[in-house]
Amino acid sequence: MNQKAPQPGSHVPVLQSLADFHPLSAAETKVVAHLQLGDFDRLGDGLRPEQEDPERTVRADLLRYLILGDGAYRLHEKGLRLSGAWIIGILDLEGCRIPRDIGLKDCHFDASPVLRSAVIDNLFLDGSALPGLQADRLEARGVLSLRGAIVTGEIRLPGARIGGSIEADGVSITSPGDMAFDAEALETRGGILLRGANVRGGINLSAARLGGDVNAVGAQIERPGEVALNADAIVAGGDLALRGATIVGETRLLGARFGGDVNCTSASLSQPDGNALRLNRAIIDGAFFLRQGASVEGALDLTATTIGAIDDDQSSWPKTGDLLLNRCRYGAFIGGPADAASRLDWLSRQTPERWNADFWPQPYEHLSMVLREMGHDEDARTVLIAKERLQRRARRARAKNPILRASLAIVDGVLAVTLRYGRQPLLVLVWLMLFWAIGTGVFAFAYRDGAMKPNNPIVLRSPEWTMCDLPQTEIRYMPSTGQDLAGRAAVGEDQLTCFRNQPEAASYPEFNAPMYSLDVLLPVASIGQREYWRPDSMKPNGTFSLRYFFFQSVIGWALSLLAVAGFSGLVKSH
Repeated sequence: MNQKAPQPGSHVPVLQSLADFHPLSAAETKVVAHLQLGDFDRLGDGLRPEQEDPERTVRADLLRYLILGDGAYRLHEKGLRLSGAWIIGILDLEGCRIPRDIGLKDCHFDASPVLRSAVIDNLFLDGSALPGLQADRLEARGVLSLRGAIVTGEIRLPGARIGGSIEADGVSITSPGDMAFDAEALETRGGILLRGANVRGGINLSAARLGGDVNAVGAQIERPGEVALNADAIVAGGDLALRGATIVGETRLLGARFGGDVNCTSASLSQPDGNALRLNRAIIDGAFFLRQGASVEGALDLTATTIGAIDDDQSSWPKTGDLLLNRCRYGAFIGGPADAASRLDWLSRQTPERWNADFWPQPYEHLSMVLREMGHDEDARTVLIAKERLQRRARRARAKNPILRASLAIVDGVLAVTLRYGRQPLLVLVWLMLFWAIGTGVFAFAYRDGAMKPNNPIVLRSPEWTMCDLPQTEIRYMPSTGQDLAGRAAVGEDQLTCFRNQPEAASYPEFNAPMYSLDVLLPVASIGQREYWRPDSMKPNGTFSLRYFFFQSVIGWALSLLAVAGFSGLVKSH
């Protein structure tokens, strides 16, 4: 006989033989009669009774006696199988070792079974109604099955060790406001099946070690304002399947590890003004699915999460202010948008200010890296440009001195339009070409209007130049020669045109507007045009041309320096 010795004050009576249970009810007589047959014992129609019936009433103490067995009443190798029973009293198997299955399907328990620290093979409570289950530190070599059961209290499995799976598909557990399913530090070679379950209360899977999945497809879990699903530090070899699930309350998986996917396809996760789904520091070897009408009402916290891939769609993203992606790392987008515009909208749903930060650069840098690895180089660059703009804006906001803030704004504005903050250094070439073209036009018009002059003092003092400033009908006394010289300009001819028509000017370099503009713009170039020609401020349009000459020279120096800084990476934020 392998009966547990009762403790002082225990409710379990000291019974040595079946005779101590006499007289037996009709139901108990049937159970005893079929004890050794191995058939599935069925009381009445085998369905769960809705009220107490003498034809179905069985004492829990008798069941305990039969489960533990003695020499005269040894269980069949298949163990105890009973359905349709109304079980009165507490089925107390705490600390017992039971090398047989226990099958109490579609039964009604008026007290919570107690299996703390028990060692069993398989436990089947499918379809039964019970006010709870006390199974702390339970060891089951097979499965724990609660399919379709109705539980109006807490299921306790902290520290339990299950050789198979916990199968609770379709279970209904009601423990409003409290923990409904507590499996902290559970160890199982299989998984936890809660498909279609209806749970009013919390589920605690923290520090659990699972060989398979946590499958809650289509489940409904409600614990408003509290943690509805707590799986902190869980390690599961398979998936977290929440497809089509509805969870009211926080879903928390801090430091969790899943060898498969976290699938929230078509799920509804709701914790308004709080955290709807927290995966901080979690590691997901597979993919994170958030698509097909999935709804996240509350914060989606992926801080420091590592994900193999992301499959989402834009309609399932949380609203602005409810997304945290700082230090989140993922391998690729296997579904959903993979363009810069959409993903920047995704990142814009972060509001670091809500979490006492001014800006998080890492999400932008990581997004850019992923897009580049996927072959979207232009999109990757666009993301980095947006990152630079936002990061510099945050830096300006931190500046307390208004003068410093204005100076930073000017510098950032220049870097934005010329180099895209160093992310597109080739853009400076476009600006150089633009100013070269403008300069070409300005200097060409100046030359046409005679507003250019030789940039040579000897030429400027020569009669060929000075006398071209007078019409041929006028005479001017030249102190340098002590002679009166006649003007050389023909009717309607300006000084520059007259000079170019002089035989002595034939050897002077020709003016070339494109080359002149390029010579002025590039400070390191020496094309030779700037050495020979210069705008003449004494002529019409000459003042404007001279001022533009100086302006383009400064622009050339600035753009050249910016180009060097851009290509060397000096202006990028690191």
